[in-house]
Parts: sequence; structure tokens; C-alpha cells
Amino acid sequence: MGRPAREDGQASVELIAAIPALALVTLLVAQLALAGYALWSAGVAARAGARAAYVGGDGERAARASLPGALRSGASVSERNGIQVRVRVPSLVPGLPRVPLAARAALGVVEDSGR
Repeated sequence: MGRPAREDGQASVELIAAIPALALVTLLVAQLALAGYALWSAGVAARAGARAAYVGGDGERAARASLPGALRSGASVSERNGIQVRVRVPSLVPGLPRVPLAARAALGVVEDSGR
């Protein structure tokens, strides 16, 4: 019987090979979490704007004020058929496109003029 081949350092080589995959998965999970946070924030802002508009206030201003600063600069708010807030998800990797998301909220009776 021959001697078994030496396997010293095999675990280290396998770990080094797995690090890029682990980093990519971590980055993907973080980007998805950031997208969820942006969508949640847009929903909160839309509800805040709808509440303000319902009581006679400035719905657009209230919606913008309730957005986090990082999302506020590129956000658009419209008051047609309730309050709609559109934000772009910040990208963790420079050069990747920023994905747009929208949330809408309305209180009371909303007239649908689209028909």
C-alpha cells in the first residue's frame, strides 16, 4: 500500500476559495434588506402624506418630511388619487442602477378620474 497524499492546508485553500462567494451572498442579502427598508419608508411616507392631506394639510410636504434623508433627495411625491411616493433604492455597489420603488396611500373617498 502506498502512502496517502498529504492534505495539509486543504481546509485553508477551500476557505480562500469560498470567501468571494460568501462576500457576494452577504452583499446580495444587504442589498435586498436595503430595498425592503426603502419600500417600507416609502409606505410610511405615503401614509403620513395621506393623513396630512385628509385633515387639510400639505400631503406632499408631510410625505417628503417623513422620508429618511438618504431617500428624500431622489424621491418624487404626487397627490393624484391619494399620495404616491416614488424612491430609488440606493445601491451598495457603485455603478449599479438604482431600482425605483413606489408606495401609495389614501384616506377617505378618492375620486378615480381615469375612467
